[in-house]
Amino acid sequence: MPLASIPSPSQGVWYLGIIPIRAYALCIVLGVIVAVWLSERRWRARGGQRGTIIDIAVPAVIFGLIGGRLYHVITDWQTYFGSRAIKEPIQALFIWEGGLGIWGAIALGGVGVWWAARRRGLSMTALADTIAPGIAFAQAIGRWGNWFNQELYGSPTTLPWGLEIDVDHGGEPGVLYHPTFLYESLWDVALGFVLIFLGRRLALHHGRLFALYVAGYTLGRFWIEGLRIDPVGGVDHAVTLLGLRLNQWTSIVLFVGALVYFWATRNKTGEEIVVPPSADPDPAHSTGQADPGPDEPSDTPEKGAAEEPGESGADPAGSGTDTKTDTGAETAADTGPETKAGATDDTPAAPASPAGDNTGDTGGEARDDDGERAEEPGAEPDAEPVTKEKNSR
Repeated sequence: MPLASIPSPSQGVWYLGIIPIRAYALCIVLGVIVAVWLSERRWRARGGQRGTIIDIAVPAVIFGLIGGRLYHVITDWQTYFGSRAIKEPIQALFIWEGGLGIWGAIALGGVGVWWAARRRGLSMTALADTIAPGIAFAQAIGRWGNWFNQELYGSPTTLPWGLEIDVDHGGEPGVLYHPTFLYESLWDVALGFVLIFLGRRLALHHGRLFALYVAGYTLGRFWIEGLRIDPVGGVDHAVTLLGLRLNQWTSIVLFVGALVYFWATRNKTGEEIVVPPSADPDPAHSTGQADPGPDEPSDTPEKGAAEEPGESGADPAGSGTDTKTDTGAETAADTGPETKAGATDDTPAAPASPAGDNTGDTGGEARDDDGERAEEPGAEPDAEPVTKEKNSR
């Protein structure tokens, strides 16, 4: 017996009264939580709205679980159907017993993301690049469910990290097996960090980061799959083609497809939609921007703030200033000489007087024509109107 080994758990299910708590399901749930949390942070950093990833995760997870189970049942149909079946057909629905094909989960889960993205008017490629590292970490966590179920282990080994498998799960006394669940988990963790690094350094968009995820995952899955001895596609042996297992061929096809896509989109540019056109953002700040502090300037003019004359056409009397003008000066700043009462081409406008004077901008001209008040002597014809403002801050 080797001096070192990795023991398998004695049980993979616990009961809370009559409710079974399965480790396999807990690993999947924990993986989903980590993926959603990380993807939400990445989406917000990209300028997206808060809660978008959480909303999209619901159909993505539902579709992904269905797709993962369908792929497993289709590729291992002889386990549940036919004369040599070792399980009842109804057990094909028992997802808690293990058996999720990552290829089906990604494919059908992607359909769920596409459907949700289309409803919101978001770019599918932007979402794919955002969630790629999170998917890798979720797979790393989910693989530990295989450890609890004592399934999907590799061929016999004498390495000190060999895995112990009970006889009830197909193991032999005194024999250790490659812990393929651990190999893939470590590979996925490393892949997730590499994707984050490359995404920051190279600014990969338009689905190129997701393509690198697919290429990186399938590269690792190819050699890890070669170590496994579980009968994928058969009952007592794995279905092979030209000496390679079914999942190895799937890895090759997806690896090549990912590289082709990455190369084909190398020069693709353009804006990706991360905020739906119909969104109603918070008027206090733009997406991803915090509210301004008490000492920071605001883009929205404060209520009661004074305005410069002639800029907005607003009534100076209602702008919160202390400027006093006569009736008739309210429209003089905006309108032109034809709207000034009594004004002529030869008569320049008088400047506004300081607060407390009895003359105004055009009110003084009107009274001069009527003979009631005389224009203030010494006024400069071209002087700009001057107002005395009150500091509103």
